[in-house]
Amino acid sequence: MTRPTCLQSLGSILALATVLCIPVAVWPASLPPQATIAPEPTSAVHALASGNPLRVALGEALFSDVRLSGDGRRSCASCHDLATNGASGVKRDLAPDGQPLPLNTNTVFNAALSYRLDWAGQERSLEEQARVSMTRLDVMALTPEAAAERLGAHPGMARRFREAYGRNPDAAALLDALASFERTLVTPGSRFDRWLEGDAGALTPEELDGYRRFKAAGCMSCHQGVNVGGNLFQVHGLFRTVGTPEPRMLRVPSLRNVAATPPYFHDGSAATLEEAVHVMAVAQLGRDLPNPQVGQITAFLRSLTGTYRDRPVSAPLP
Repeated sequence: MTRPTCLQSLGSILALATVLCIPVAVWPASLPPQATIAPEPTSAVHALASGNPLRVALGEALFSDVRLSGDGRRSCASCHDLATNGASGVKRDLAPDGQPLPLNTNTVFNAALSYRLDWAGQERSLEEQARVSMTRLDVMALTPEAAAERLGAHPGMARRFREAYGRNPDAAALLDALASFERTLVTPGSRFDRWLEGDAGALTPEELDGYRRFKAAGCMSCHQGVNVGGNLFQVHGLFRTVGTPEPRMLRVPSLRNVAATPPYFHDGSAATLEEAVHVMAVAQLGRDLPNPQVGQITAFLRSLTGTYRDRPVSAPLP
């Protein structure tokens, strides 16, 4: 066996760094003012095709229907508040028995743009995610089949299923209706999106500096694509543990609307966006960023807030 050359060894290191999303560029002491060069590693959010309007409207009604839970007291909207951030404002929502759920609740906004769902990324579709959430004993605790049977006993709801699907309620139609509605929960119109589409004045100089620093630091190695994340897996805590150690491998979350979704991380252990940026830089990049640089990056992240039904996405009231 031949001994690897220095260039071969360097190639192996760079390949490993790419897989682990570790940036290998030298961190600049300062960022020179310069025009952003297209194409960008992300793109603007646009509304998705709405699909069958009867199915979308039925899914919206089901999203808030407590008959989808075993105890008849909670719905999808109980943990995913569409009037604010599409999630909640607590570290971990509560199970029916009052115990905290294992992980922080992901926002449902823009979930349709992610290739996997939930923190562990185990669900590949909105329909599959809806089934898992309904069936879990610590979430809804009712199978879609049992929920469809309940709904079929209600003449008005049974009529809506027949109008939308040509048949009485069943599990497949129930899950499809929920997914059809959730595909409409995208939030276009952020200032960053406007900048991406050519509005040079949409971002302030500080926000532009923050975006350039976000890329230079290597954050965009994992947080890229239309959802600024949500399209790959990553081991968390490469250089320092972030919150609770499990699960070790996580789906990289989207940063869309991130300013409106505190607390942060899979366990909700970071209370503020500034804290989250600082911790992530140390844990994933091995860099202790000074406060001015953290401020630039968080300024950029606040430009990612979009709108839902013509209202900016907002954090729940404390």
